[in-house]
Order: sequence, then structure tokens, then C-alpha cells
Amino acid sequence: MLFTPTPVVAIIDDEPSILRSLSRLLTIHQYKTEVFSSGEAFLERTKASDVACIVLDIQLGGMSGIELRRRLSAKGSTVPIIFITALDSATVRKEAIEVGCAAFLPKPVSGRELVDAIKRATHA
Repeated sequence: MLFTPTPVVAIIDDEPSILRSLSRLLTIHQYKTEVFSSGEAFLERTKASDVACIVLDIQLGGMSGIELRRRLSAKGSTVPIIFITALDSATVRKEAIEVGCAAFLPKPVSGRELVDAIKRATHA
């Protein structure tokens, strides 16, 4: 029997309640989660290769989610990004699409939409 590791979904948001609720939701759907309160904290993570997908808030306290995406892309990362945001405007949506995202979801995030977006992004 072939062992398939549980996909790791990184959740990056500066709101602790969002981190907790999304982590619980994804755990119920058989994903392993790692939570980070900033883009900087995620960049300090040493093993980026096992992350299957990132759920990333656009408005963070330090660097923005858009800036984090740019930094990851500059390093050659192709990990799929699902942007979540309370700031759903045409300008923000356009910028998110331009830097590359698998999905763009406004807050409050629908659990079903998020899980479906992760499945599409990770081809699971």
C-alpha cells in the first residue's frame, strides 16, 4: 500500500479567530494545517516544500498578502495561493489575479467555497 502524506495547508491571517476557525474547518476535511499571524512568520518557516496550498489574507499587519506572494514568486515558489479578504474591491481583485492566485474569496469565507478552492488548487 502506498503512503500518501496529508496535504499541509498554510493559513496566514492576522486575526487569531480566523486562524482558529479555518484551521478547524480544514482539519475536519482531512488537511493538516499550519497557522501564521504574518507573512514574515511564514517566511521564517524552514520547510516550504511540503506546503500544498496557502490560504492568505491580503490585509496583514506587516507585509501584505500581495507582497508575500511577490516574494514567494521571486524565490521560484509555485505553491497555489488562495487569497481571502475583507477588502473586496475591483482594484484589489485585479492585483491579486495579476500576482497569481488559485482563488479570491471575500470574507466572511464560505467553508464549502474554501474547501472546494483548495481541492482545485491541489488537484485533490
